[in-house]
Amino acid sequence: MKRAWLPGSERVRLTALYGGLLVLAGAMLIGLVYVLVRQGLYSSLSTAVTTAAPRGRGPYATGSAPALGPTVVPASPLPGYEQALGDGGRYRVTKDITDATEAAALGRLLTVSLIALLVFAVISVALAWWMAGRVLRPVGVITRTARRLSTANLLGVPPGEGWGRIALDAPPGELKQLADTFDGMLDRIEHLVSAQQRFAANAAHELRTPLAVQRAAAEIGLADPDPANVRRIRGKLIEVAEDSEQLIEGLLLLSVCDQGLQRREPVAFGELTESVAAEYAEDAWRRGLTLATDIRAHAPEEGGPPSPTVDGDPVLLAHLVRNLVGNAVRHNHPDGRITLSVHGRTLEISNTGPAVPAASIPYLFEPFRRLEERRHAPGEGAGLGLSIVASIARAHDASATAHPNPDGGLTVRVTFPPRAV
Repeated sequence: MKRAWLPGSERVRLTALYGGLLVLAGAMLIGLVYVLVRQGLYSSLSTAVTTAAPRGRGPYATGSAPALGPTVVPASPLPGYEQALGDGGRYRVTKDITDATEAAALGRLLTVSLIALLVFAVISVALAWWMAGRVLRPVGVITRTARRLSTANLLGVPPGEGWGRIALDAPPGELKQLADTFDGMLDRIEHLVSAQQRFAANAAHELRTPLAVQRAAAEIGLADPDPANVRRIRGKLIEVAEDSEQLIEGLLLLSVCDQGLQRREPVAFGELTESVAAEYAEDAWRRGLTLATDIRAHAPEEGGPPSPTVDGDPVLLAHLVRNLVGNAVRHNHPDGRITLSVHGRTLEISNTGPAVPAASIPYLFEPFRRLEERRHAPGEGAGLGLSIVASIARAHDASATAHPNPDGGLTVRVTFPPRAV
């Protein structure tokens, strides 16, 4: 595992960047101060020295001594000082003193500035290292969380040691948003993994049941050589084989839909819907159901010719409508009603039937999920109807939603996106 202090790590890079910028800013500030001080230092020193320089023939000119006591004229501090007090001499002395003072002051300023810059550089690197660690701390939390993820701590483990979430406690910002996005992604992955596990368990159960029935019929039923019994067992085996075939076809269709569409073509969706409705008209009449259709290219308030068209796979779209109509016919009661409508790019089917709890609707779109426990009755279905509808809708970039009717039954709505121009 790469240590944070190794060359090439993000913390070292950020430290070099932050520290370098701080040192560069400090060096520029010191250089600016040095230049500004140097520009004004000579004139300031020259004015000060000229003002303080003696104007007579000695340190105290005549009449410039204190009023107390006799006038005292001290000896000259420099050789030839008395002769150098003329205008030219005074200028040279002032210039020499000013130059010497300026050089000493600038030298001292440069020395102090370099020492301050060195101390500032050390403090800047330390602060940059600390700041880089603070900035990268959420990234380290994300890395450690991703490294310890597994199925055990991803699915349903409560917060605590080994929990598969970041749950970053930080003020709002880009890194907080990144951590929350990562947690949201893990929630979606948890949902998908959980659904996949349920799918595998339910599929194994659904496939094992007909195999057990076939084996029992072969071992027990065929042991009796009575022709009537053989015919009954033969019919049962054919029925179980048909259910298994229907289940396998549903699983294959679900797999094909999940892979997406290979091609798209304009489909007269209104005509396709009417054709599928006609296929179920006799079955609905036999069950005492009323099947009504309303096909329009536009919403009722928009008007327009009855020719709805969507882009997609006509075979899959036919399966979508068949599953919806088949569910509405199967899960209904005598003297019930089915309303199938296409308004614009929205397909809606509503049917009467038993009351459907609103909380159970999201689960109905998962494979092998039923409103009631399976009774293995003829024509019961494999529990793949709405899951296939949702999969076909996703393949066509459409949305499939459902809501319970107040008087019982269900309303399913599939909305397709606008056609590409």
